[in-house]
Amino acid sequence: MRSGIDSYSHLNSLIHNWEPRCKLVALLALIFAFSVVRQLTLLPAMVLVTLVLSSLSRLPAAFFLSRLRYPGWFLAAIAILLPFTVGSTVIFQFGWLALRQEGLLLLVVVATRFLCILMVSLIWFGTTPLLTNIRAMGALGLSPTLAEMMLLSYRYIEQFAEDLTKMKRAMQLRGFRATKLSRRNLSVLASLAGTLLVRSYEQSEQVYQAMRLRGYGYLPQGR
Repeated sequence: MRSGIDSYSHLNSLIHNWEPRCKLVALLALIFAFSVVRQLTLLPAMVLVTLVLSSLSRLPAAFFLSRLRYPGWFLAAIAILLPFTVGSTVIFQFGWLALRQEGLLLLVVVATRFLCILMVSLIWFGTTPLLTNIRAMGALGLSPTLAEMMLLSYRYIEQFAEDLTKMKRAMQLRGFRATKLSRRNLSVLASLAGTLLVRSYEQSEQVYQAMRLRGYGYLPQGR
């Protein structure tokens, strides 16, 4: 069963069939190249490269939209102030509120760069299973400890999301509707959060003890 970002890793496309180590190096290099772009003249080329990659990957638009939604809100909350706080060339003013040219151009650069980097990252992770990506990182020199931590973190996040979905469904079947902010609803949601944290801690302890019993973390004794 596939879940999360691995949902479309089984598709057949040029990007899916790309050798994982080559894909990792190439897309990371592209991400770093995007991150240093400062000139407006380079933005169309950056967008074009991103669109070509997304087309070659055959990932559906819903895959990108569902994962760009929350980062998009974060970007909007941070970058919306740039046109009004950066620069000195005023192009429009309404009372004390002034729209500045330098801030507006900076907003275009930051937003385009952010979205292109995020889309390339989604293409990378969306076209290759996580385990394959971790193996590719290990083959390129990533520490085995870091690789195992990434795998365990991903597994815990998936388990956490699964538990949350089950508990929310159970609450809805019992008539709970979080449609308004009330003391009772806040109490129920606080109990839900506490239960999730306790359950996650207990599961992590069980996994840790099972790994220790199987000898994880112990080096073989030399003879």
